[in-house]
Amino acid sequence: MDKAGALKSLFGQLFRFGMVGAFVTALGVLAYYIPATYFGVAPLLANLLGYAVAVAFGYVMHSRISFAGHGSRDEPGRRTLRFFIVSLVSLGLNSLFVGVLTGPLAGPTWWPVIPMLFVTPMVTFTLNRQWVFG
Repeated sequence: MDKAGALKSLFGQLFRFGMVGAFVTALGVLAYYIPATYFGVAPLLANLLGYAVAVAFGYVMHSRISFAGHGSRDEPGRRTLRFFIVSLVSLGLNSLFVGVLTGPLAGPTWWPVIPMLFVTPMVTFTLNRQWVFG
């Protein structure tokens, strides 16, 4: 593939990842925010719930939509394991944001939503594109 085609492919994946990721991230954020804010669930426990919801939808949607046709498809077990590892990275990042921002900094439950929406997706896009579906 020439340089222009590779760039077009990258931006197409980034756009699709953004659309799918926005949906998956919104589900995860809502699954965190609502219990943490309105039902008195501890923020880190609510974050774990958000993670479970997001990962349940993420793999299928990203493999079928975001990275459709990208990379090798001959090792689905390996790809699934790698996706799960990347999802644990996202859980770790989001837990760090929740733990620090609602713990020592004593911020409101909405503070972690900002890095959850902007930092975590960029990290997971890079890992998914290069390592999981590459």
